[in-house]
Amino acid sequence: MSAAAGAAGTWMLGDLEVNRIGYGAMRLTGNGMMGNSDGAPIDRDVAVGLLHSAFEQGVNHVDTAAFYFSPLRSANELVNRALSSWRGDVVVVTKVGPARDPSGEWLYRARPDQLRGQVEENLRQLGRDHLDVVNLRVDGPRTASVAEHFGALAELREAGLIRHLGLSGVLPKHVVEARTIAPVVCVQNSYGLDWRRADESGLVDLCGEQGIAFVPFFAVSGLRREAAADQERDARVHSVARAHDATPAQVRLAWTLHRGPHVLAIPGTTNPAHLAENIAAGTLRLTEGELAVLDRQGEGTALAPAGDTRSHSPLR
Repeated sequence: MSAAAGAAGTWMLGDLEVNRIGYGAMRLTGNGMMGNSDGAPIDRDVAVGLLHSAFEQGVNHVDTAAFYFSPLRSANELVNRALSSWRGDVVVVTKVGPARDPSGEWLYRARPDQLRGQVEENLRQLGRDHLDVVNLRVDGPRTASVAEHFGALAELREAGLIRHLGLSGVLPKHVVEARTIAPVVCVQNSYGLDWRRADESGLVDLCGEQGIAFVPFFAVSGLRREAAADQERDARVHSVARAHDATPAQVRLAWTLHRGPHVLAIPGTTNPAHLAENIAAGTLRLTEGELAVLDRQGEGTALAPAGDTRSHSPLR
């Protein structure tokens, strides 16, 4: 059972080897970044048990952040609790840049001189003396340069507070710029079957050429972002799922992983059955014909059920 999450292979984040299917902790808090996954958070012991189940199935890469919290839950706190009672090695990837006040209200993005405080906040919450990987989260097209912020994190890396650095929400030019300052081990961007800006910009290919892990978020929920996976509306996905006796979510994850050996996945869920399904997606091997069908953007047949008026949430 321990090899389940490794069925799709492994990748190196610097000197840290991880299975290509990991886990995103945001949804454990019951609070989505855009508010569309709000709800009562699951019990703390249940959350810790879910994380332990992920670890038992081979997940050794967890994505979190200090700003993932709701009035009753903190993703970092739950990850800390789970790791304190787990003997195996798990790589924890966090991110800095965005900030919220204690009541959850969004603040301005951190200045370069404020990043140390955010790093230290993550250290305290995770109960660690150094962070495995820290991603600088920026705002894509609205960010002219990452040099000052990434340079500040590079100094913290030299000081021993951070082991490796990554980027999130970036364009190819940001990756090129950051690599002149310090090594970049991963890039996190929104990416999936229905949202392929990272293909259009060449970001996915650039990461592969440079040996950088590309770590998509919203690979399953797509345009619905932080919300749980909705009823699948793409006939192509349903067709491929039936052919493999798989779920639509598994097909979406498998499509993402087929994009390249450097592409990882960090699906999040609070449902143990969905967790097992997500991890099992690493065993799904799509044919060239199936990939070709799925790759044809804009050709999916909508399967919206009668009376379903739910709409996609806007992208930020």
